[in-house]
Amino acid sequence: MTKLSLVQQAHLAIEQVVTAGDITIDATVGNGHDTLFLATRVGPSGKVYGFDIQQQALDSAYRRLDDAGESAQVSLYHAGHEMMAMLLPPSVAGRVRAVMFNLGYLPGGDKQRTTGGSTTLAAVQASLSLLAPGGVLSLLAYTGHPGGREEAELVKAWAASLPHDLFTVSLTVPPSERGGAPEWIMVQRLK
Repeated sequence: MTKLSLVQQAHLAIEQVVTAGDITIDATVGNGHDTLFLATRVGPSGKVYGFDIQQQALDSAYRRLDDAGESAQVSLYHAGHEMMAMLLPPSVAGRVRAVMFNLGYLPGGDKQRTTGGSTTLAAVQASLSLLAPGGVLSLLAYTGHPGGREEAELVKAWAASLPHDLFTVSLTVPPSERGGAPEWIMVQRLK
């Protein structure tokens, strides 16, 4: 039996809560893989909002979405994920079924431009007010770049501090022979 990657595990978890017509967010668009995944889950009657600070990332994501015929239900913002609460329509508050984060740098891009602890903490905190009951917040933290380990530890401490009567938190740290392996943090809103 083939072991699932953390990305595959995150996608499976999101498939359990996201259906056609739902609202989702890709907080770190990157090359658009998760954006496309979310777009296919919500279908033409749903909505995906995405955020990235790099135009290169947004261009790549738009191409991927257009090629798959899944761009109509997607709105991408050239802005940091910490801006999501300010940029999204107020009507989405409490209605988002999933928010996905991939923390680190743009694959194939400038490895010096990375997500950072302070903006990520602001973004994950804002995400909580957007989540619907039963909605999930998925964070893949890539720890192998400078600052990556520190960012992951900040997010894990934040997640551990959430009220247990409102949220469940799971952490997956696969055993690895190499340093800097990714970690997966998932938060689900209970009510």
